[in-house]
Amino acid sequence: METRELRYFVAVAEELHFGRAARRLGIAQPPLSRAISGLERRLGAVLLERGSRGVALTGAGAVLLQEARFALDAVEAAERRTRRAALASDGRPAVVLAAKAGASSELLAKLLDAYATQPGAVAVDVVLCGPGEQALVLRTGQADVALLHQPFDDTTGFDTEDLYTESQVVILPAGHPLSTRPHLRLAEVSGLPDLPLPRWPRPDGTFPDGPGPQVRDHTQLTQLIALGRACAVVPESGRSGLGSGLAAVPVSDAPHVTTVIAWPPHSRSTAVAGLVRAATAL
Repeated sequence: METRELRYFVAVAEELHFGRAARRLGIAQPPLSRAISGLERRLGAVLLERGSRGVALTGAGAVLLQEARFALDAVEAAERRTRRAALASDGRPAVVLAAKAGASSELLAKLLDAYATQPGAVAVDVVLCGPGEQALVLRTGQADVALLHQPFDDTTGFDTEDLYTESQVVILPAGHPLSTRPHLRLAEVSGLPDLPLPRWPRPDGTFPDGPGPQVRDHTQLTQLIALGRACAVVPESGRSGLGSGLAAVPVSDAPHVTTVIAWPPHSRSTAVAGLVRAATAL
């Protein structure tokens, strides 16, 4: 299969409409239809059910959609990492590290300091992401290595090393009646009518339904909590840097969070290897 065919198929599978997919791809509809039909013949499988009411994915089509997304991400990742390797050969080496904004800040600072002392250390470009975005930028090659948090981030397909495990706390406005409690339970936190949990965007940019405010970054979240508009359950390390208008209370039955350092299994980057060594030695 060619990457062009995979891009064509993904467009149709996501739009479930040949006309919209053709417009999205910037091509005419007839060659798009021929390309999908040719792909089905070579695979010996019906990928899309065409009917008067539109297009639907078959079971085989759903499998190919998932695999095609991974394959196209891998191609884009290879292109980006190759460009960075070319820059390195021109005397401008750098490694890109992705981390979640507002999380693991102390760990990140220690990691960068430890790596900088290693022989042959190169510049580290840090990309601060929204929740769940680190795995995506690592898969697509926008980063070479990432700090991820299990069980929330998907580490499938990555090599990983566990760094540390911590409990979780709820961040509340200072002065809230529950802010002086020794601990809370998840049911109590999720049941606060005056402080709904925030809604973070999905990968496609849409937000799930719910009463909580729409939040895109850590700064926005802390401001909303300080204003008494939301609360948030975060790893224990999220206590660091809290302003005077915020309080943290342990959540006794929240799942523990393990921070891991992750990288593509095929990576041969000495800089990535150095960052992993520095992280696991902390």
